[in-house]
Amino acid sequence: QTQVMESGGGLVQAGGSLRLSCAVSGVTSNINSVGWHRQAPGKQRELVAAIDSGDKTNYADSVRGRFTISGNNAKTMVYLQMDNLKPEDTAVYYCNVARRVRPGGVWIPQSSWGQGTQVTVSS
Repeated sequence: QTQVMESGGGLVQAGGSLRLSCAVSGVTSNINSVGWHRQAPGKQRELVAAIDSGDKTNYADSVRGRFTISGNNAKTMVYLQMDNLKPEDTAVYYCNVARRVRPGGVWIPQSSWGQGTQVTVSS
């Protein structure tokens, strides 16, 4: 199995910075991409940023220019540097690992989630 653990959340004032970490362990082969998602109270979970095995990145419009995703070559450690934080960034942030597996000879996707880390930005 693939285990995912987030860390680095906390309370910060608007304009401040935080760095989230996502540690991937267990079965870590065939990782296609790792993404950071967030969910605020009463809202749907949304993709914030993602990085694929070729280091291609994509960002939500709301965070582009303020957040930076990075990771090691194996994508077993992935980081989300969050700068110029705003109160609307307050949410639980989740790390998701997308792998491909071949249990019966056919490649299929597999998704693993962490438990999340709370980020609170005060105004």
